[in-house]
Amino acid sequence: MATRTQARESVIGLLYAYDLGNEEIVKFVDDILEEKKIRNSQKEFALNLFNGTIKNISKIDEEIVKHLTQGTIQDVGSVEKSILRLAVYEITFENLSKAIVINEAIELSKKLASDGAPKFINAILDQIKIDN
Repeated sequence: MATRTQARESVIGLLYAYDLGNEEIVKFVDDILEEKKIRNSQKEFALNLFNGTIKNISKIDEEIVKHLTQGTIQDVGSVEKSILRLAVYEITFENLSKAIVINEAIELSKKLASDGAPKFINAILDQIKIDN
């Protein structure tokens, strides 16, 4: 059975594809999660995260932009942006431990993103946590 970390990693992949312009990805979410063996309660968890993030993407991006020290949301790499969007959704809209959400985002950024990403993501999410 998949873990929540694996479910989050799958959601980041879906958000990444969505960010790159593949908005049709929403039609194939079930199939993609099944292919990655994300099933049962973890599938429900992943679907909730993906759909909630997409539904609130404008508000989430506004929250991220408020905490950028320079540049715009378009300047943030797609992988980093996907990780941030998911974490901001979880911090802002879900009743989950903020510390766990931030730690998961940092660990996933170490695995999936560029070298400077964990520090960047931690800084943004710490500020968002304080505001929420």
